[in-house]
Amino acid sequence: MGPLVTTEWLAGEPDLVIFDATKYLPNEDKDGKAEFLKAHIPGARYFDIDEVADPDTDLPHMVPTPGRFAKLMAAMGVGNASRIVFYDQKGLASAARGWWLMGLFGHDKAAVLDGGLPKWMREGRPTEAGSPAAPAQASFLPEFRATRLRGVGDLTRNVVSQAELVLDARAAGRFTGATPEPRAGMRSGHIPGSENVPYTDLLNADGTFRSVAELKARFAKASVDGSLPVVTSCGSGVTACILTLGLRLAGLPEGAVYDGSWTEWGGRSDTPVETN
Repeated sequence: MGPLVTTEWLAGEPDLVIFDATKYLPNEDKDGKAEFLKAHIPGARYFDIDEVADPDTDLPHMVPTPGRFAKLMAAMGVGNASRIVFYDQKGLASAARGWWLMGLFGHDKAAVLDGGLPKWMREGRPTEAGSPAAPAQASFLPEFRATRLRGVGDLTRNVVSQAELVLDARAAGRFTGATPEPRAGMRSGHIPGSENVPYTDLLNADGTFRSVAELKARFAKASVDGSLPVVTSCGSGVTACILTLGLRLAGLPEGAVYDGSWTEWGGRSDTPVETN
């Protein structure tokens, strides 16, 4: 199982843990869990990005400790032998966060459903409603891969050293500062020296990933040539994971994710900001 699977593959593959990992932005008038209860892929469970997170910070859905992650995965029926597929209700917006979290904690048997629930439903495939049955308790032993994670201190030092290439997955207007941030109190703009690769640039109109050649070309446009390690960022560490997945699909080093992303950087007064 690779990091990206098709609806056809998912429909015919047994013995999977399927998660709806939908997360809507603060300015979107929808709730992922409520929409999940209305319709989801048969057998799916809800993966709450805000719960699989560090509860001891004011920043949204930050990476939890290995112990918390292990406890939550075990309660959700995920063991070290589980094969996991993440999807979301928007096509491809937040599912990659689930995939990335699994890899961060050492679990590589995880994938994202290309095109997500919209593609599944367009093809007339079945859905079900209501709360799924509680899964059997499992046992999950994490293996934390710290090199895949970056914090504000790392990014502050990188502004000076430029040792790593920072890719920002937000829309162009948010990157330049022309469009206000969806979260109140955020400054507008971007981390100095970063490159803008809106995550939507990696996707076709139907929410599926573009071809490998197209992905490579788009990353090349942002100066991704393998000479520098890459760090992905976005609004709050969710769509940054789409860039990370895109790098993997393109055969490029996937680097790390800046977990706090713009919510942390733009919400502080001591971090430099560029607008252009």
